[in-house]
Amino acid sequence: MSGFVEKPEPLQVPGLVHLHTGKVRELYQNEAGDLVMVASDRISAFDWVLPTDIPDKGRVLTQLSLWWFDQIADLIPNHVLSTELPAGAPAEWAGRTLVCKPLQMIPVEAVARGYLTGSGLLEYDESRTVCGLALPEGLVDGSELPAPIFTPATKAAVGEHDENVSYEEVARQVGADTAARLRQATLAVYARGRDIARERGIILADTKFEFGFDGDTLVIADEVLTPDSSRFWPAEQWEPGHPQPSYDKQFVRDWLTSPASGWDRKSEQPPPPLPEEVVERTRAKYLEAYERLTGTSWS
Repeated sequence: MSGFVEKPEPLQVPGLVHLHTGKVRELYQNEAGDLVMVASDRISAFDWVLPTDIPDKGRVLTQLSLWWFDQIADLIPNHVLSTELPAGAPAEWAGRTLVCKPLQMIPVEAVARGYLTGSGLLEYDESRTVCGLALPEGLVDGSELPAPIFTPATKAAVGEHDENVSYEEVARQVGADTAARLRQATLAVYARGRDIARERGIILADTKFEFGFDGDTLVIADEVLTPDSSRFWPAEQWEPGHPQPSYDKQFVRDWLTSPASGWDRKSEQPPPPLPEEVVERTRAKYLEAYERLTGTSWS
């Protein structure tokens, strides 16, 4: 069992219809039919949405995504129509709300990997492949791959795992043309993000994107190249052969799996609230990622 420890009650806003509560975002529709995405400060780990928020996290994700949308605008259009608050929306939504074009979403997590870790490492250790793609011998946790690879996954509901699938399975599900366009766009955006991050002393190990269609036009949606959707590593500390320090939920995962939490990950019991120190250190990592990538101070 997993999912929300405490499922939040969405705010009701005049003129907006609430559509969905995700791990991080609340999704609404306005009277014009546009989507209104509000990024909360919720954080998830081990398929649980935790009962403790990370202050400013939703704003960091939103503002960093907007910055990246500008960096990749020549590669692919995005779904953002406006960052203005809808009439009647609470002030706390400022900086975390996007009004977006509704798309025909593609039911695939478009993942690019430039380094070996996570679920890719587990598969590699068993078969020397990732999503069916053969890789050379001798790679270890944190190794840079000979070239970035497209390793798609199925999209799972809250509380369930995304599952890696082969390119051929994606082509079967969405069609060969769409699969090819997904792979090309994913690798192009990854390469741009990798190069920009590298200039700022950060390794973009892997990342996932979501795409949809606006008519025949492929559009990138949701969040892009954030600590929630990507593995960012400090380049000066990169050392293959073991897990790398990262700009994400590392402190949360470490605490939850430590004796201090008193939580058994294999049990069906929900995880406990996070202590203040873990919240503060996690918030600091999100802010550091934002500041190093964008070159601007968080305010």
